[in-house]
This record gives sequence, C-alpha cells and structure tokens, in this order.
Amino acid sequence: MNTHPSETQRKIVQHGDGPLLVVAGPGSGKTRVLTERIRRLLNESEGHFRILALTFTNKAANEMKDRLSEFPDINQRAFIGTMHSFCMEVLANRGKSVGINKLPNIFESYQDCKQALLQAVLHDPEYPELRHLLKGVGDAREREKLLSRWLEMIGEAKNNLLLPEMLDNETDRKVYKAYNDGLRASDAVDFDDLLLLTYRLFQERPKIADFYRRQYRYICIDEAQDLNEAQYQVLLALCGSEYRNVMMVGDPKQAIFGWNGANPKYLDLFERDFGAEKISMNENFRSSRAVVNAAKRLDPEYEFEGELPIAGSIGLIVGEDEHQEAVRVLDYIQGLIDDGHQDVEGPITLESCTLLGRTRYVLSAVEKELDVRQLPYYKQLSAQHESESDLLQDFELCLRLLANPRDRLHLGMLLKRWNMREEDISILSNNVSNGLDLLAALKKKVSREDQEAVLYAIEAMRWTEEDFKFGRAMDYLDSFAENKESQEERALIMEDIKTWRGHWDSFSRSQPGGRHSLTSFLGQVALGTTQRPRQDGLALLTVHSAKGLEFDVVVVMGMAEGTFPDYRANGAALQEEKRNAFVAVTRSKRLLRLSYPKTKVMPWGDVWKQKPSRYLEVLGLTENSQ
Repeated sequence: MNTHPSETQRKIVQHGDGPLLVVAGPGSGKTRVLTERIRRLLNESEGHFRILALTFTNKAANEMKDRLSEFPDINQRAFIGTMHSFCMEVLANRGKSVGINKLPNIFESYQDCKQALLQAVLHDPEYPELRHLLKGVGDAREREKLLSRWLEMIGEAKNNLLLPEMLDNETDRKVYKAYNDGLRASDAVDFDDLLLLTYRLFQERPKIADFYRRQYRYICIDEAQDLNEAQYQVLLALCGSEYRNVMMVGDPKQAIFGWNGANPKYLDLFERDFGAEKISMNENFRSSRAVVNAAKRLDPEYEFEGELPIAGSIGLIVGEDEHQEAVRVLDYIQGLIDDGHQDVEGPITLESCTLLGRTRYVLSAVEKELDVRQLPYYKQLSAQHESESDLLQDFELCLRLLANPRDRLHLGMLLKRWNMREEDISILSNNVSNGLDLLAALKKKVSREDQEAVLYAIEAMRWTEEDFKFGRAMDYLDSFAENKESQEERALIMEDIKTWRGHWDSFSRSQPGGRHSLTSFLGQVALGTTQRPRQDGLALLTVHSAKGLEFDVVVVMGMAEGTFPDYRANGAALQEEKRNAFVAVTRSKRLLRLSYPKTKVMPWGDVWKQKPSRYLEVLGLTENSQ
C-alpha cells in the first residue's frame, strides 16, 4: 500500500464479514487495497478456507498474485483470476451434470464460432429451413451479414442466460440450437457457455453451489463495473440466499464493455440485493494535475481528493497524414528518452511509454515507422493473440487436434489449408483413438516441407495426456525457420515463436507439480491468462487492452471524428465512447499527448479529410493553441 495509507483505505482493508461496495476512481490504489485485504484475511482469519478473488483482466490477477508472493501456497489458499477462468475450473471439476466431462475445449475466436454455425446450417439434415434461408439472402456478403446477426442474437441470449427453447422466435430457436450442435460436434464450448453452464450447474445442483460457498469464505470482485447479466447471475447463484461475504470494487466512469452486455447498473443492484455498505475512494495517488484535470473535463462528475504535487503536461500532436502523425509522435517519444522530463523521476524509457488507439488500425502507420527506425515494440491489440505466419497457424491447428481429435471444425480447416481432398476427412476420421493417431494419418498425406516440419515439431514434444515438452517444438520450428529464404516470412515466424514461448513460460510457471495438460495450456491461452501485460519495448495498445495499465507517458493516437468517437456510436454507445476517452486519458501518470492526422487513406484508396475529435475541444486542445 502507500507509505501512509489513508483512513478510507484502512477501513476497507480492515473490513471483515458482510457485503461491501467500494467505488474506486482511477489512481486510488484499489488493487493495493484489495491485495492488502486478502493478505490480512489469510494471516488473521482462523480455519481452513480459500478466498475467491475475481478480476476482469488477467493483468490485475497477475499483479495480485505477485504482491502475495510471500505465500508460497497462494494457489491453494486463494483462487485469483477472471470469472471465465473460475467458471472453467468449476466445469472441469463438477460439470458432468451439464454435459462437461473434462476440461472444456474452448472456441475463442469469432471466426471459429461463425464456422461452427455455418457447418451446422449447411450440413446438418435437421435444419433444411435454415439452409434455405442462408442460401436465399443473396451473395456471399449478405450471407456473412446474416451469420453475424445470428451470432449476435445467440451471444445476447447466452448473456441473458436463455436456452434455445426459451426464445419466442422459432427461427432464432433453431439457429441457436444449430450453433450449439455445431460446437458439440467438435466437443467444444464458447466463452459464453462457460458462464451459462456454470449458472445452470449452481441453479440445478444447489449442493455444488454450497460446496463452493463453504470452500470460499470470502469473495472479492475487481472492476465490477464490467459485470454483465450472466456474470451477475452466476454470482447470485453462487451466493444463494444467505452468503454475504462479498466485496465488490468498481468505477462506473470506467465502464467500457457495453458491447459485451456489461453495465455499471450491477454496482447499484449489488448494493440493493446484498444490502452492502458503500465506501468511495476518491484519492488519486497516481496522476499528475494535468491528467486529473483532463479527466475532470471529460467527466465533470469525476471527484478526487488530496494533493496533486506533480504538474505533468498535456498537449496535441498533428500530422498532415498518418505517416507524418507517426513520425511526429515517435520524435516526441525519442525526445523524452534523450532529454528526460522534470515531472518523471529517473530516465524515460520505451517501456515507460505507450501509444493507444481506439482500434488496432489506428496504429498501423506508427508500427511501420517503428520498423523503419528499428525500435523494439510489442502489440496487445485484442484479447487473443492470432499467429501471423502460416507455419504457426498450421502448428496451432495441429495442437488443437492433438488435444481434441474430435474437433471436426479445425480438422476441416487444416485439410483445406493443406489442400487435401474431401474424402480424406472420412479416412482420417475413422479408426483413430487419439490425437497422435490422427496426426500420424495426416503425416502419410503431406507433401510439403512446411507441413512435415509442423508434424515433426509435434512429435518433438513427446506428448502424453499428462505432460509434453513444448519448448522442443519451438526449438524445431525455430531451426526450420532459419532456412527460409524470405526475410519477411522468417521474421513473422520468429515473432510468433516468441509469443508462443511467452505463453508457455507463463503457463508452466503457474502450474504446480511439473505436470502439464495440453488442453489446460490451450484453455489458458484462449482465456488470455498467459499474455504478458508488460514486455520489452514500446507498448502499442487499444484502449480496451490498456485497461488497468499505467504509464509515465501516454499518447492517444487517431483522435479524429469517426475514429474516436467511432462513427457508428450514438445514444448509449456515444456515452461509452466518452468513457473510453476517460480510460485512455487516465492511463497516464505524468505526461499526456493526443494526436490525429488531417488526412487518412480509406480502405478503398480515397484520401479522406478529417476533423479533430470532439474530445480535443473538450480538453481545450486545438492546433492553434499549441
């Protein structure tokens, strides 16, 4: 905690039994307070019990674990992770009654989910009317739109804990059921299923919910403004009518996941449903006066207490086009590295800076300029990493099939990528008892050295159900990549290998006992728990992936109308865009810059003149004022 914790912080740390709602603004030290309360409970409370600490970012979970590292048995004393991770553990251990007999195989990517729905509609004889609907809408683009609408409907239903038979519209019922059939055909679930099935389990098997209530005497929930209906109902089902040792921490001003059904109203519902005591943390121990004043301009209701001794600064960077914006932003960062700044203690490094974009595409030009300058950087532009090289994409598909030989969806993808005939699917699908047999059958069919290299890398792991040597596969692919003639292809492969090594390092360090399941590894990668929040070099982040992080120097790029705020936003979505801006600004501890290009090249090639974002005017930043 802070050297001299405030009276408010002490009160939260000392809170014992009963429900507590903490409304914590940016920079108020909420992660420290959460950690200190967990430490006190572990040290002072009597009896054998665990603590359930649920976060909404893996970064927050990892930070909490690091701060509790003095407990060598922390994984036995507490579960610290995301709600999806907790639900996956519950289903793996107790999910038989809802159809989960082992650790779930997760389809995490949107494309995989869409393909599962498409395959079910096109090939399952139970759904001829859906097939007719899909083929009758027009061209491929219209079919894609219909599939996307169907998936959006299914996601909304699952987020509201509705089963197919609970929907009023007959077509929606059939689409939802077809999608579930598509997932089950590959022995898989999606992210929303983790919550839905856990809710069903707790509701239908109250003894199981009671088992977890007795195991976890205290529950702490971080970033609670990001709760959606399914997550809140899982909490209610877990707690039942009497369990009340729940502390919820959140800030409605930082609610930016509305697209996922998240709503800050659940903070108020928790206070009402649990009869929770409410404490506000308005101190800001992190930010400079310039940053706090910027946050106040974006949200006049933002309140803070205490002194702000460091002035900091805020400013605007304008480029004639995206390339010049990138050049000027990097010149600004380089100048700080060379000369330092009076409001930043010690040297400024690339690692103490970040470039933020409302979307990943905003950062394309600056990524190219970083390559030209040969400056190290890393990207976290989405929840899940997607391999960029063909070699590692093929390797990832083979990993999935090794872990789950019933995965018909990814088998079909691999056969298509490797240009194998459709009839090979039936040959490979029959008479295989495990993933090794399946890949051995594939090996007899391959003809290219890239394909052989992937399968040899799989063999190098010496996989068994209980353990495998992942590093050996990476070593093999690393050696293979060295002989690639294309420097660009070699660089892509090396970057992917570096990322996968990072996943493995995080996973293996988090697993006690030295035994490792491939299904567990792929599940943790899917959940994002193996992503490293901080790496070497300059961080390129979206606003959403920056949630919970802080840097001495922040540059928010692409601050033009239509980009930030997004051109599609209106009504409630526009209010959320403003909260996105609030979150972006408050990632800065000291120095804040916002930038935009006057012109932008559109995807179809036209040059588009841009207007500065309305938020720049709110912040008092104009080109003439600089």
